Amino acid sequence: MRENPMPYIKANQTGIVVLLILTAVFRQPWLLAALWLIEVVGLATSGKWNLFVRIAKPFLRTEGRETQAEVLTRFNNSLAVLFLTLSLLFFALGWTAAGYVFAAFLFIAAGVALLGYCIGCTLYFQYKQLKHRLSHS
Repeated sequence: MRENPMPYIKANQTGIVVLLILTAVFRQPWLLAALWLIEVVGLATSGKWNLFVRIAKPFLRTEGRETQAEVLTRFNNSLAVLFLTLSLLFFALGWTAAGYVFAAFLFIAAGVALLGYCIGCTLYFQYKQLKHRLSHS
């Protein structure tokens, strides 16, 4: 099973949080489009071309550090892309409040993950349990 170093995961989460804060402070939803592009490229390349990781990589020590399974990283990044897509869609429709709500969901998930609790990991675990129960009933 492939693993991703947690410092890379944290770099991505930090980038997400910073761009979401900038989006809210400056009220510039186009920053969400930039974040969406960064996350989609990262997701499509299994993190190899994630801008946040690329910028932070030279400064990070990964040897002997905690890792995260690549499948879990992909799941969490997929959730980020989903929230960003919905947020951008609502902004495009003129539903600004709904756009900010979905951006806030991502902000909370990434922020809490930086503090040590992975909401996406919990959702992934519940999804796998549900899938297992359904396959055995």
